[in-house]
Amino acid sequence: MIGVFGGSGFYEFLDRPRELNMTTPYGEPAAPVTVGEVSGVETAFLPRHGRDHQYPPHMVPYRANVWAMKELGVSLVIGPCAVGSLTRNYEPGHFVVCDQLVDRTAQRETTFFDGPESRHLSFADPYTESLRQLAVDAMHDAGAVVHNGGTVVVIEGPRFSTRAESRYYATQGWGVINMTQAPEVPLVRELDMEYVNISVVTDYDAGVIGEFPPVTHEEVLRQFATSLGTLRDGVRRLIEAAGAIDGRSPAASQ
Repeated sequence: MIGVFGGSGFYEFLDRPRELNMTTPYGEPAAPVTVGEVSGVETAFLPRHGRDHQYPPHMVPYRANVWAMKELGVSLVIGPCAVGSLTRNYEPGHFVVCDQLVDRTAQRETTFFDGPESRHLSFADPYTESLRQLAVDAMHDAGAVVHNGGTVVVIEGPRFSTRAESRYYATQGWGVINMTQAPEVPLVRELDMEYVNISVVTDYDAGVIGEFPPVTHEEVLRQFATSLGTLRDGVRRLIEAAGAIDGRSPAASQ
């Protein structure tokens, strides 16, 4: 099974959907998990912020969300998300398939291994490289301007960066900024699932281009909605490609 964390715009994405109310050792996930098919590939969808976007980034029940996916038998998680750009090269409306992550959060539950059992996750390459290439190809085929590789820096939120913070992140060579990839990605990898990210660039971050007004939540939502159709098309193509490799889609038997 393939899992997708995303926004509410993915609800109509699935064929023959059914909702599952789940509980986990870490409480309930952000919403019931919707399970269905995409081009014959069994797929589970969970809105990370909740059905009504009621969980701000620092309050998302990340451990419950990820545990629910694992319990359903998910082996690959696709994590589309909105990001701000830290470079002129990544324009609003573009897409980035990230290959690296920097965690600047401070108040989140970041691991399943709080003791007495301990595990030190090898996290040098947070995103699965073979799946990244599939994602890049899928977004190209969907007609997107897509950048292959880039570092996402994850901030606590829910506020956006100051200009000084934004300029600092940019000088480190980091490409985009987000509020949810950590701890979502390391938690997924701790439970031995693969993860691939598709970032939707919604804005230039505050310190990048001074002639534009600072980003607002309304602007992020507007640009994300503009890009949603292309994103859904790309994610569908990625699910088909990943399913074919594992023999789970009709295309694999043709």
